[in-house]
Amino acid sequence: MQQLLQGNTLYLRMVEPHDAIDVMLWENNPENWPVTDTEVPFSLHGMQQLIEQQQQFRSSGQLRFILCLNDSNESIGTVDLYDADFKNGNVSVGILLARLEERGKGYAKEALMLLIDYVRAVFDFHNLSASIQEGNMASINLFQSAGFVQVGKRINWFKGPKGQRINELNFQLCLKEL
Repeated sequence: MQQLLQGNTLYLRMVEPHDAIDVMLWENNPENWPVTDTEVPFSLHGMQQLIEQQQQFRSSGQLRFILCLNDSNESIGTVDLYDADFKNGNVSVGILLARLEERGKGYAKEALMLLIDYVRAVFDFHNLSASIQEGNMASINLFQSAGFVQVGKRINWFKGPKGQRINELNFQLCLKEL
C-alpha cells in the first residue's frame, strides 16, 4: 500500500491521533471554511473522535489522509474520501492544502493522482465526485487536470461572505469503463 501512496515530492498517510491538533487548527481556520464547508470550530475532543471514526471507512463513509512532504515529513494538508456509497460504488473527494506557502507547487495534483490510483487499486468504486464553489478556479483547474468533468451545477447552493449566494459545481471522474 505504501507504494500506492508515495509520490515524487509527497506521500499520503492515514490520519493518526497525533494529527488532531494540526487538523483541528486547519479546520478551524476561517480562511479554509469556504472549501471545507465548516461553520463552527471543532474542539480537540471532537477532532479526536472524528479521527477515530475515520479509521472505520465502511461504517463512517469517511477516510482522511495527511499530505506529507518527502524531504521533511512535514504535514501540509489533507485529502479526504467522504460520503462513500459502497453499494453503488460512488465516493466524494476533497483536498485542502492548509499551508498557504505550499499552494501552487503541484502538491495538490500529485496528492489527488495518488488518491485516484489508490482508490482504483483498493476499492470497488466506479465514480469519484467533487463539489467545488464556482469561482474557485484553483480547485476547478486541479480537478479538470486530473480528468474530472463538470456534470452539474447547483444554483445559489452556498451562502458566501456578506450573504451573497454561490453556485456549486459538480465534477465526476469515472474510474471504470462500462
